[in-house]
Amino acid sequence: MTVRPIRLFGDPVLRSPADPIAPDALGSQGVRDLVQDLLDTVREPGRAGVAAPQIGVGLRAFSYNVDGEVGYVLNPEVVEVRGERELMDEGCLSVPGLSYPTPRYPFARVRGVDVDGAEVVLQGTGLMAEALQHEVDHLDGTVYVMTLDPEVRRGALRDIRAQSWFH
Repeated sequence: MTVRPIRLFGDPVLRSPADPIAPDALGSQGVRDLVQDLLDTVREPGRAGVAAPQIGVGLRAFSYNVDGEVGYVLNPEVVEVRGERELMDEGCLSVPGLSYPTPRYPFARVRGVDVDGAEVVLQGTGLMAEALQHEVDHLDGTVYVMTLDPEVRRGALRDIRAQSWFH
């Protein structure tokens, strides 16, 4: 299919909660095309995850590319987090060139379905835990900079406004 362009911070699609994919739409050519586009887009170098809103599609789907494992999940929900939240140096394709200390749980588990409706469970620690939380945040209409400590967030928003890509 296609490597899709990434929507940047400020685009309204990134602030809107994504709609679930209806059960009767699973298996459709449209959903299969979306999944393929997400997989093609996340395979670009330096990408750990891509949520559908980041490519302009307001549906609950994301792809991941962590430690050589590439996959996707539809209608994901975080079903478990464990441990004390830790600050992780986090970036985002929708906020290119910037990263900030972001509180994340060291373990996360997500449950959803694949294109045929079969259950998918993803879980992990480290980068996988961070990616799962980050991508589900996107599906909930939250870009990670909005979750930062208020003082850090003020600085991040100043930095974003100074970027050439921000309009």
